Amino acid sequence: MTKQVQDAYIVAATRTPIGKAPRGMFKNVRPDDLLVRVLQNAVAQVPNLDPKLIEDAIIGCSFPEAEQGMNMARNAVVLAGLPNTIGGVTINRYCASGITAVAMAADRIRVGEADVMIAGGAESMSMVPMMGHHPSINGAVFKDENVGLAYGMGLTAEKVANQWKVSREEQDAFSLESHRRAIAAQQAGEFADEMTSVEIIERFPNLATGEIDIKSRTVSLDEGPRGDSSIEGLAKLKPVFAAKGSVTAGNSSQTSDGAGALIVVSEKILKQFNLTPLARFVSFSVRGVPPEIMGIGPKEAIPAACRAAGITQDQIDWFELNEAFAAQSLAVVKDLGLDPAKVNPMGGAIALGHPLGATGAIRSATVIHALRRKNLKYGMVTMCVGAGMGAAGIFERV
Repeated sequence: MTKQVQDAYIVAATRTPIGKAPRGMFKNVRPDDLLVRVLQNAVAQVPNLDPKLIEDAIIGCSFPEAEQGMNMARNAVVLAGLPNTIGGVTINRYCASGITAVAMAADRIRVGEADVMIAGGAESMSMVPMMGHHPSINGAVFKDENVGLAYGMGLTAEKVANQWKVSREEQDAFSLESHRRAIAAQQAGEFADEMTSVEIIERFPNLATGEIDIKSRTVSLDEGPRGDSSIEGLAKLKPVFAAKGSVTAGNSSQTSDGAGALIVVSEKILKQFNLTPLARFVSFSVRGVPPEIMGIGPKEAIPAACRAAGITQDQIDWFELNEAFAAQSLAVVKDLGLDPAKVNPMGGAIALGHPLGATGAIRSATVIHALRRKNLKYGMVTMCVGAGMGAAGIFERV
């Protein structure tokens, strides 16, 4: 029996602040605890909705091991105090894990297999480093035809910069603007609607008393944006991936910790519980590109997502283009002719941070709330993905 296609709506979208890794504010906070926090807040945002109707939680994570292993999704559901009837699955599409989780949750609803789903992502790069603790690479990736899979992310950014002729000066200017926009957005309170504050509890030995002192603080701002960033300072940084390259720590995304969560429902649930949707999930696309130039992936995924939505690229009012590197972001902007004013209006990963598998869910929360504040119609989350992919998802304000 063929199920009727129906729309999927976002009724809650939230995220933690993003901490700097490996020595930032969340260095001792487990990623599953960050996920628990956003799950609880997302559910609290729709008090009219019976949590027992949630069927499954799909959670993205780029390196699902150690503190974020053992099916973190299901564990977090239980630890969050949600009904035991809710399932959980942890998925991995590297940097696009979070947006893929949203798309998968929406698909379950759109084909009529579920009416309420949780989607999200969590990642601690402080606790689980890039490549994980015990990487084991298939030797076949070092063969000539596959060697692009063995390239580090920074080297792929250098190749994109060379092929698309993105200069060091352009990259540093893009980086500075990312910090400027992020600082301005923080000062204007633009992130408040999407943010779930996190209480950090720290324990210190008191040598005088022999006891443990406990201190707590609540954080509600991203840790990465720098008001003291300057062109002069960025220009002094040396390339880190190629001796005569242009990609530096200053024009690359920050390693980070964070989590995000969304609740996705059918139209039937909207009416039954009198819920106000934040947005409709419109379309999603993934496309592959040569692994050695993985950063250009969004240039293939963006047009595909627009075609699937039946709209043109010019109709997108807000692009959350994940800034893995300034080089690849600028290459995508140039290649597709994107309006720079529409791309990351509140800064991107260079300033705000990039907690890998969580980023897609985090930036989904950003664009959904931005569309409502600014009275815009269509927003997109898009990013390049390791091993040579691009992903893009479109949301519509309703």
